Amino acid sequence: MEHFEIFLTLLFVSVAGLNALAGWLNVPYPILLVLGGLAVGLIPGMPHIELEPDLVLLVFLPPLLYSAAFFSDLRALREAARALSMTAIGLVLSTTVAVAVVAHEVMGFTWAMAFALGAIVSPTDPVAATSIMRRVGAPRRIVNMVEGESLVNDATALVAYRVAVAAAVGGTFSLGEAALEFVLAAAGGVAIGIVAGWGIAQIRRRLKDPVTEITISLLTAYAAFIPAEELGLSGVLAAVSCGLYLGWRAPALVSPATRLQSYGVWEILVFLLNATLFILIGLQLPVIVDGLEGSPWTEVLGYSALVCAAVIGMRFLWLFTMPYVIRALDRREIQRARRIGWRPRVIFGWAGMRGAVSMAAALALPLETDAGAPLPDRELILFITFALIVITVVGQGLTLPALIRRLDVVEDGSEEEHEELRARYGASRAALRRLDELELEDWTLNDSVERARGIFRFRQRRVKTRAGKIEDDGILEQSLTYQRMMHEVYDAQRRELVRLRNEGEISSAIMRQIERELDLEESRLEV
Repeated sequence: MEHFEIFLTLLFVSVAGLNALAGWLNVPYPILLVLGGLAVGLIPGMPHIELEPDLVLLVFLPPLLYSAAFFSDLRALREAARALSMTAIGLVLSTTVAVAVVAHEVMGFTWAMAFALGAIVSPTDPVAATSIMRRVGAPRRIVNMVEGESLVNDATALVAYRVAVAAAVGGTFSLGEAALEFVLAAAGGVAIGIVAGWGIAQIRRRLKDPVTEITISLLTAYAAFIPAEELGLSGVLAAVSCGLYLGWRAPALVSPATRLQSYGVWEILVFLLNATLFILIGLQLPVIVDGLEGSPWTEVLGYSALVCAAVIGMRFLWLFTMPYVIRALDRREIQRARRIGWRPRVIFGWAGMRGAVSMAAALALPLETDAGAPLPDRELILFITFALIVITVVGQGLTLPALIRRLDVVEDGSEEEHEELRARYGASRAALRRLDELELEDWTLNDSVERARGIFRFRQRRVKTRAGKIEDDGILEQSLTYQRMMHEVYDAQRRELVRLRNEGEISSAIMRQIERELDLEESRLEV
């Protein structure tokens, strides 16, 4: 591609500008990035950008999956394991079959290409949905389920996709062999991920250098994904299982200094990867349209609408039938306590948006069969996939907040606040208990112990007051006044550091060092 450096610069400028616009309009950034990429791609004279599927699956997908798994709530995923397995496996396969039937019976696809299309459009992308739900205040349980579903359904869809494409290219298919391949790929991928996670944990527990640790964390997803793919196993499940393993063990492996730096690094990296993918999806339209030259547009748009209806309809059909089947078969009290009503299921169903994995899988379709003939209906599959992404990300994304408010599926935040207060109180209690033990040591000074004890007793009183355990004797106002005063003090120190730097009395390196210490101290001021 000519002038690649100019395109790359414009890409990142567009990402930053569209993200800022999304914040100003109060809409999830994936929506504007897809529309922005689409608008840029339609500008006359713009070079056609072909998204390399191997680049997406190898460069973008592993870190995104690993980070989602690493920062997920494993306890919540375990509690919802049955529901998640039903949607991440059962719903994906059901959607694949439903779309395949539509594509074969109505659109005239061969069964192999029909199943390939079904596998391409079946996995969900949680980025836009979860950002909307968190902003609106949807229940944590639904957000966790949307994220948890996406961790596994990519693997289910890609394994089914691989089987279908092999049949389309080679002309042979065996249901027994396909089922065996599915089970082996999934089990092998999980095993590879856990082994990779264990090995990396043994290395990281011996390291104390934040830069080295963060570098290893950035490469960890590939250490699990690539070996699994090379062995013909599920690289997606390898990256996910590795992330879950290391995320659970992270408190014992990661030093405080590394933790402070790595969270910021990962936050920026995940945003850039997601943002780049969504805007590149929008840029694909001119390439896709060129491949459909000569096809009747009424037919193309009609087929796209039909597949979109099948995908969305199958999701709602599944969510409003299978839970009742399970309820009829399993009437244990512990299962009844986990049930959700029809309103949360509507939100969960409408949050099933499609994204980069579907686009990459469509683009990865071979150009020819083993016999040398063009792969049938490849261009039509590309357009249908693109249309589904735009309709779900933009259409469902823009309407999801109104739907959540209309159905009143929101939380007041009291549960999270209760957990926060419990954590703060427990940490303060552990600190006071340890101070009682340290007071007996020869090396501690009594006044130092008493000063520290006063700090944590103050914190306990404040937490008890916020929780309503004791009456407010003015401690909350006292705390807020103290925090306001300390913010002024920290600002004064920073201004003095800048003055000393400007007058040449200290170097910029020393200013940044002390400035970082002040930033860390200020971040410890509790609200």
